[in-house]
Amino acid sequence: MDTIFQRIMRWGVILGLSLLAGACDKSDENAYQPSPGQETQKVPEYVVGIHPLHNPQRLMEVYGPIIEYMNGNIPDARFKLEASRNYEEYEKKLYAGHFAFAMPNPYQSVQSLKHGYRVFGKMGDDDDFRGIILVRKDSGINEVTDLKGKAVSYPAATALAATMMPQYYLHTHGIDINRDIENRYVGSQESSIMNVLRGHVAAGATWPVPWKTFSAQNPELASELVVKWQTEPLLNNGWVVHKDIPDPIVNEFAHQLFSLQESEQGRMMLAQVPVSRFEPANDETYRPVIDFLEKFVKTMRPIE
Repeated sequence: MDTIFQRIMRWGVILGLSLLAGACDKSDENAYQPSPGQETQKVPEYVVGIHPLHNPQRLMEVYGPIIEYMNGNIPDARFKLEASRNYEEYEKKLYAGHFAFAMPNPYQSVQSLKHGYRVFGKMGDDDDFRGIILVRKDSGINEVTDLKGKAVSYPAATALAATMMPQYYLHTHGIDINRDIENRYVGSQESSIMNVLRGHVAAGATWPVPWKTFSAQNPELASELVVKWQTEPLLNNGWVVHKDIPDPIVNEFAHQLFSLQESEQGRMMLAQVPVSRFEPANDETYRPVIDFLEKFVKTMRPIE
């Protein structure tokens, strides 16, 4: 049994803890609370989607600084970059109107016009927007027709520069892509390159931007491959905006985007893309892409 002394000590401890808790409650009540008029005004957040030029991690590394630059220079809005695992996932988001701003490939840019978007800009350096076809240096493939009976990799069926343009090139150089070769859509630019490197396919298609990035990051691996053929160029990737986004926000976003090349910080970010600039454009700018797509569907295969 407890002695009287022990009971007194126990109740003393309980009383002390109660007083301490009350003091804490009192302190919390007196903590600084902003009045309604002092609360930080929330700004709208806009999701920005870049089509899968790279894997998600690399895409964030390349385009994340540009989006943070926008956040630092446009106080009335907050922009959030969102990557997609593959073309299929990206297109579902785009055509559902998930993105406020987006940089799709030219085919996706044209398609987005049916889903509430308009073109307001594009990547510069159109000469870089062309398909390239890679083979291993030790492959023994010299002519396009050497690909007959073999497999060729591409990022996705809806990739313009890295799939449709190379397929059209093969078509015009003696390959029936629907019968003469096996077409493998492997999900990303890097996957298409790696499929060639590992010998899973005889050739792989991509376009200059991811090939330059891969070569810079993996010079020894890249040295095992060679750009065997390349297509004629077409218009580069577009910048589109959803019709619901207020014009002042669109105008400020465009102003910041199209002036990046005017500062050292901006030029460093552009070099990571890599591109020399982004530039104004509109829906009609992409008329040559529409013409190519019509020709492709008529002579090659359906796209959708």
